[in-house]
Amino acid sequence: MSAFAHGHSSHNDVKNVVKGDVLVLLSSEDKMQLTEGKTEPTGYYLNEFGVPAKALVDAGYNLVLASPKGNAPAVDTKSVIPQYFGGDSDYMQEIQGFVASLDGINDTLSLKEVIDAGLKGYKGVFIPGGHAPLIDLANNPEVGAILEYFHSAEKPTAAICHGPIALLSAQNNPEAFNSALKSQANAEADDWIYAGYKMTIFSQAEEEYFESTLTDAGLLYFPSDAMSTAGGEMSYEEMWAPHVVEDRELITGQNPFSDKLLAEKLINQLNEQD
Repeated sequence: MSAFAHGHSSHNDVKNVVKGDVLVLLSSEDKMQLTEGKTEPTGYYLNEFGVPAKALVDAGYNLVLASPKGNAPAVDTKSVIPQYFGGDSDYMQEIQGFVASLDGINDTLSLKEVIDAGLKGYKGVFIPGGHAPLIDLANNPEVGAILEYFHSAEKPTAAICHGPIALLSAQNNPEAFNSALKSQANAEADDWIYAGYKMTIFSQAEEEYFESTLTDAGLLYFPSDAMSTAGGEMSYEEMWAPHVVEDRELITGQNPFSDKLLAEKLINQLNEQD
């Protein structure tokens, strides 16, 4: 099956012409390794995926969902609460229903399938957050190859909250860099394509708050440290304030509450291509 036969299209009205395909990179994992040998259930954050995804479809774009294993991505159940939707339970349920309706949500393409089918047909790429990308998108040469294409083609590349950690795969040896981060060794990025870019990710203060909800365990490394170590020019707002940074083709959002602003800036960049 070709990648482009697998996307979601909700535009039956002849007036709504599909503007093009946007690739959505999701984690295949649902359990995160912590310190002290502990684990924590994880996945994508519902609003970080669903709110921009719906905005993209409403703006005329077709979504093609992909993950490392080509499986059904897991939602982080901690994200299925109204506080991430302005306190609006009905809106949360609308987004839940929208995500459940997406073609490929229960059977994403694998990254290999996406690469083999070719990337030139895509207008841009979007990487939702949740902690899951730390597991299999931050250290993945296939993710790196995909991002290298969008970077070289100067096509919009958007990531929110923990999604920007996937950018670390776009270097010569992402596995070695990731291993060094986990072991607290001296990590040095090797020809990272985003070195010197202005960007953001879930902040240390926000991550420390998340760690306070865990029982006697923590993350193996802080994403904010990893990005600055690799050479990102990091920018943060106060905890839970919407914050999106644009630099060239790259659009990054700090936290779950940056979902609508990130979607707006991504759609603006996509529309400028036409």
